[in-house]
Amino acid sequence: MSALQVTALTCEYRTNPIGIGVTAPRFSWQLSSEARGTLQKGYRLVVAGADGDFASPLWDTGFVETEQSIQVDYEGPAVQSRTRYSYRVKAWDQSGRESDWSEEAWWETGLLDNGEWNAKWISAPAGAESEGACLLRKGFALKEGIASARIYATAAGVYEVYANGRRVSDELLAPGWTSYKSRLQVQTYDVTELLRTGGNAVGILLGTGWYQGMGFDNRNYRYGERRAALLQLHVNYEDGSESVIATDSTWQTSAGPIAYASIYHGESYDARLEQTGWSETGFDDGKWAAAEPVDLPFAHLVAQENVPMRVTETIRPVAYFVTPAGDHVLDMGQNMVGRVRMSVNAPAGTRIVIRHAEVLDKDGNIYFGNLRPAKQTLTYVAKGEGTETYAPSFTFMGFRYIRVEGYPGGTLPLDAFAGEVIHSDMEPTGEFECSDERVNKLQSNIRWGQRGNFVDVPTDCPQRDERLGWTGDAQVFIGTALYNFQGGPFFTKWLRDLKAEQHPDGGVPFVVPDVVGGASSAAWGDAAVICPWTVYEYYGDRRLLAEQYDSMKAWVEYIRAQGENEYSWDTGFHFGDWLGLDAKENSYIGATPTALIATAYFAYSTRIVRDAARILGKAEDAARYDELQRQVLKAFQAEFVTQTGRMAAPTQTAHVLALLFDLVEDKVRARVASDLNDLIADNDYHLTTGFVGTPYLCFALSNNGYHDTAMRLLLQESYPGWLYSVSKGATTIWEHWDSIKPDGSFWSDDMNSFNHYAYGAIGNWMYRKVAGLDMDAAAPAFKKIRIEPLFGTQAMKHARTAHQSMYGRIESGWVVSGERIEVNVTIPANATAEVVLKGATLGGLTEDGRELASAAGITSSAEANGSVRLTVGSGTYRFAYRNADMFRVAYTEKMRLSDLLSAETTTDVLKKHLPHLFEGAMLNFMSNNTLKQISENAMARVSREAMNAVLEDLARLR
Repeated sequence: MSALQVTALTCEYRTNPIGIGVTAPRFSWQLSSEARGTLQKGYRLVVAGADGDFASPLWDTGFVETEQSIQVDYEGPAVQSRTRYSYRVKAWDQSGRESDWSEEAWWETGLLDNGEWNAKWISAPAGAESEGACLLRKGFALKEGIASARIYATAAGVYEVYANGRRVSDELLAPGWTSYKSRLQVQTYDVTELLRTGGNAVGILLGTGWYQGMGFDNRNYRYGERRAALLQLHVNYEDGSESVIATDSTWQTSAGPIAYASIYHGESYDARLEQTGWSETGFDDGKWAAAEPVDLPFAHLVAQENVPMRVTETIRPVAYFVTPAGDHVLDMGQNMVGRVRMSVNAPAGTRIVIRHAEVLDKDGNIYFGNLRPAKQTLTYVAKGEGTETYAPSFTFMGFRYIRVEGYPGGTLPLDAFAGEVIHSDMEPTGEFECSDERVNKLQSNIRWGQRGNFVDVPTDCPQRDERLGWTGDAQVFIGTALYNFQGGPFFTKWLRDLKAEQHPDGGVPFVVPDVVGGASSAAWGDAAVICPWTVYEYYGDRRLLAEQYDSMKAWVEYIRAQGENEYSWDTGFHFGDWLGLDAKENSYIGATPTALIATAYFAYSTRIVRDAARILGKAEDAARYDELQRQVLKAFQAEFVTQTGRMAAPTQTAHVLALLFDLVEDKVRARVASDLNDLIADNDYHLTTGFVGTPYLCFALSNNGYHDTAMRLLLQESYPGWLYSVSKGATTIWEHWDSIKPDGSFWSDDMNSFNHYAYGAIGNWMYRKVAGLDMDAAAPAFKKIRIEPLFGTQAMKHARTAHQSMYGRIESGWVVSGERIEVNVTIPANATAEVVLKGATLGGLTEDGRELASAAGITSSAEANGSVRLTVGSGTYRFAYRNADMFRVAYTEKMRLSDLLSAETTTDVLKKHLPHLFEGAMLNFMSNNTLKQISENAMARVSREAMNAVLEDLARLR
C-alpha cells in the first residue's frame, strides 16, 4: 500500500514566516499519496513552545476527525511577542492509513504590542533633508554568547538596513506602500549571523519612496513633510539576558551618494560621495550630525502582511544599436519592471545618464511620450576607482529599452548592463500552454504584466506618473491574478488598506492607497466586494471575508443611497465601460449606459454580500440582501430589458453583464446570448468592449453555447483583438488595443501604457474554459474541482493548464487528433473533481486504456446531454474517446468550401452512408477512412446550411 505523507506546511500562506503579527495563525498542509481517491479522515497538529520540545507541547489538537487541511486556526495558549514556535502535523486517510509526522515547520511573531517600542522616530535635522537619501548609523558593543538577534524596523519613506557593512535582507522598497495614516508595516530581520562579540554597527539608508511625491496630473501628494526611520534591535544571549539598541538622538546622520530619489523620476547617484565603511564599526562619524527625533505615531504600526519585493529575475540586453536620431540604446528583449544594474570603468566625474522607455517609434527612435512628466532617469557620476557597479535603491522603472548617454568608449557592451526584475515576490501557481504559439505568447504577456504591476500594490501601470492602485483594474483581474500567483498575503494587505481608505458613507476611492480623492464609481468601488470574495473562493479564507464583511456591506449600502430609488444607481460620476471601442468621439467612456453598468454591479455585489453572509452565518443579513438583490434585479429588468426579451442598450457590454451577473430570466437568456453572438459576428468577430465588458466577454459566450465565437475572439489577430498586440511584438498587455496602430503610429501620449494588465483578464477564461480547470463554487479553494474543457475550433489542437492550489497541484489538459480526444487530469489528495467530457459516451470512453468499470478512483459516471460526467478522487487520469462533435466541426469546415446543391437531401445522404448511426448511434466508433469517404461523397450533394442543420440533429441523436 502506498505511503501517506503530510507536506508543504504553511502558516498564514507562508513557509516559516518571521515577524508575523497574527496572534492566532492559521495552518495549511497538503497530502501526498500515490493511491487514487485519497481523502483526509483526520489530523493531529502539535505546536511546540519557544523551547521546541514536542514531547511537552504548547498545544496538541489530538486526533481531529475532519477533511479540513487548510486554514486551520491555532487555538492554543496565547502566543508571545518576538517568539518562535514550531509545529508539525500527521494525518489519517479514509482507509485508515496513518502518515508519519511531517517535517517540522515554524513561525515567529514580531512585536505584537506597539507599547513594546522603545525606539524613537529619527531623521536628518530639520532643514538638512535633501531630495535624496540620508545615512543613519549607530555603533555599539555586544558581550559574548549571542544566541539570536532580530531587527524590527520601518520608515516613513523607504529604507534599507545594514549591519557591520552588509545588507540585512534582499527585500526592496520596504516598508512598501500602505494607507500610511492608518497602517504602516514593520519588517523583521534575523541578523544573528551578522553580529559579533565586541564592536558592531547598524546603518539605515533612508529615502522618500511613496511617502512623498505620489499622484498624477502633476499632483504631489505628501503623507508628511519629514521622512523618518524607526529601528529596534533585540540581541538575546545564551545566559538569558538581552541587549536592545534603538533609534534615538544618539544616532548620527549624514548625506550620502544618493542626491535625488523619486518613484516617478528616478535616482541621481554620485559615487564620489560614497562613505566607505559607513555602516561598520570603527567608522569615523565625527563630522556627522546628530539625528533628530520626529514626532510620528506608533499606534498605526502593523507587522509585515504582504510578501516583500525582491529581484526575482535578471535578464541581459539582447541588442545594442544607434537609433536614426543618434541615441545609443540597449534592448532588454522584454518590457519589464525593475531597475538596471550597470558596471563601468571610467574617470572620476564621468556622468552617465540612463533613461528608460517601453517602445520604439515607427522610425526606430526611442519613445518617451507616454511617460508624461515621469522622467524614469538614472544619473550616475563615477568615482574613478576601477570597475564600479551601480543599481538604484529607491525607484523602479517600466521599460524594455534604455538610452545611455556618457558611457565611456563610444559603444555599450552588453555584458556591462543587466535588467533586474522587481515585484512582490509571490509564488508562481499557474501555467497555461497550447498548440498556438501566439496564444502562448499572450499567456507570457499576461504573466509579465502582472509581475510588473504587482509592486506591493496592484498598480495600473509601472512607467508614467501614475503607478496607482486603481480599484477597477484590480477587481477585473483578480481571478487571473490568483490563478497565476499565490496572492493571499498580497490582497490581504491591499484590502485592509481599501477598508482603511473607505469613506464614512461607504464610498470607495478610485485608487488605494488614496492619493487622488474624488467620488466613487461603479465597477471600481465594487473591488471592496469582489476582491475579498475572490480571495475566499481561491483560498477558503473565511477570516479575511469576515474582516472585510462590514466594508462589503458599507459599499452596497452606499450604492443603495445613491439612486433616485434604492434599487438602481442612476446618479453621479462613473468611469462606465472605460476605453470601450464604441465610445463617442473624444470620449474614453464606452456606449453602454453608465446607469446600466452601475445597476448591474449593484445586483452583483449585493448577491456576493448575501452569499458572504450565508458563509459567515449571518442569517438575518443573508435574508435582507437576498430580498434587496431580487428588487435590484426587478429594477434592472424593468429599465434595461425590453418586453420582448432584448437588451435596451445594443452594446456588447450590456449583453455580457446581463449574462454573467445573471440579470435576466432563463427564458430571456437564450435570446440575449444569441444577440450577443450576433453583435460580435456582425462586427466581423471583433469586440467593442472596454474595461468592464472585456474580462467577462468570452465567459458570457462560452457559458451560453457560443464557445466557438469566444475562440474566434481569442484568436483574432487584427485590431481589436488579443493577438493584435502579439502580432506587433508586444511582450506585455497594452492599455489600448491599438496602443501601436497598424501604421506604426501611437495612441495618444496622454494615456498609453504598454504594460497594463486589465485586458489580461482573458487568462481566467483560458484556464477555466479552454483548458477546462474550474472550481465548484460550493467548496472553495478547489476542494471540489470541475474539469470541463471546451475544445472548440480545430484551430487549437491541444491545451494544458495547471494550478498549485491550497490542496496541491491540479492539472487539466487535452489533445485532439481528428475525432479522437485525450483528456489528462491530475487531482491532488484530499480533493475531488467532477470531470465533464464533451461528446463522449460511456461505451466509447476509456481511462488509461481500461474500461471505466475497472479504473480506480472513479466513484460515479453518467451520460447526459451529449457528455459524460464522472466523479473522481485524487490521482492522475488519462481519458480517451472519439467525439462526434469533432466530426461535426470538421464536416462543417468542409461544407464551407462548397455551395453545391443536390436534389438529394442531406438526410438521405447520411442514411445512405450511415445506416448504423440511425440504428445505434455508433458514430464514435467509425474510422477516419469512413468519415473521409462520407465527407467526400456528401460534400458533392448538399449545401452547407443543410449539412449544418442535420449534423446538429446528429449531435442530439448521440
